Amino acid sequence: QLHLTMSEKTQLTKSLEMVQNELQEKEGEMKRAISEYKDRLLQAEKEHQEANQKNEAEIEACHEKISSLEHFISSQKLEIEHLKSNKEQLNNSLKEANQALGELLKTKVR
Repeated sequence: QLHLTMSEKTQLTKSLEMVQNELQEKEGEMKRAISEYKDRLLQAEKEHQEANQKNEAEIEACHEKISSLEHFISSQKLEIEHLKSNKEQLNNSLKEANQALGELLKTKVR
């Protein structure tokens, strides 16, 4: 009976060792998989952050371009108003000159 019990104990010990070895292998595989997923997650987060920074830089550049164009449009409007005013002054001067010329021609004809 003792021999049979000792034999069963030896068998159970071997089985237990095999199960423990399998569990250690599985644990190692899981740790490697977790590590790999963590690395991939960190890489994805880094790429996401870089893309965000690039997008923010592009947005800022667009804002600056819009501001520059708005300033340019404003200065062009002022220039147009200035040119209109000059045109009006030139038209008035031309009318006065034509009137004076007309008066001179009338005087010359007499």
